[in-house]
Amino acid sequence: MNQTTYKNDSIYSQYLQRTVSLSIIIPTQHQQKLSLLLVNDGQDFPALHMQASVESVLENKHTIPFLTVGIHCNHERILEYGTAAQADYKNRGTKAGLYTLFILNELIPYLEHQYPLRREPEARVFAGFSLGGLSAFDIVWHHANVFAKVGVFSGALWWRQREEGYTDEHDRIIHKLVRAGLYKAGLKFWFEAGTNDEKDDRNNNGIIDAIDDTLDLIKELHQKGYHVNTDTHYHQVEGGEHNPQTWGKVMPEFLKWAFERP
Repeated sequence: MNQTTYKNDSIYSQYLQRTVSLSIIIPTQHQQKLSLLLVNDGQDFPALHMQASVESVLENKHTIPFLTVGIHCNHERILEYGTAAQADYKNRGTKAGLYTLFILNELIPYLEHQYPLRREPEARVFAGFSLGGLSAFDIVWHHANVFAKVGVFSGALWWRQREEGYTDEHDRIIHKLVRAGLYKAGLKFWFEAGTNDEKDDRNNNGIIDAIDDTLDLIKELHQKGYHVNTDTHYHQVEGGEHNPQTWGKVMPEFLKWAFERP
């Protein structure tokens, strides 16, 4: 018997003024309410081999059963993903605030109506890849009353407010938001970056920007009061690239981290 059932669903969003397609992976056997994993770029589930990863983790009795929901993007991905508080220097991310409202006020209530879900923040996890990873982090960071964990795969953490006269310290938007924010007890963060995520090295320190930006954000979290290993986890993939193949290979490790029984 299969561990999970895979189904397609959709919900119309008044905020986004579009129908949002969903890919849903449901455990076939569970005697308790389910935790929830939301994933940006749900259209990539086949390339990620997401169902196989979920099933491999659910076989482990040390894993809490969870519902997986992949949220499909459309041609406005670069507008809907980003940081809700501020668009980047090219005015990308202008609908990130609306996307956040869709997640909080439309999608989660819909899923809670359709499925037997736990409703405490500790039972909700959000994950994403590249710009979708930045989006997931931004939403979790600003809504610790809704989510407790976030997974950021090759996050677009370079997201910046200007191009000319740019500096790491003053212009990376998500780093500034964390620095200006308050410590929220209970939040936990999982980051992945690949050594071949890109080739750019802004500061010529021999470390690609994707890794530098990730490690710098983790440092900001530590300075805010979060602890190494217990609150933050960093997984660097040697030879890892900016694609679903790399992310799919490390997905089981993330799922174990996210849903391991206490």
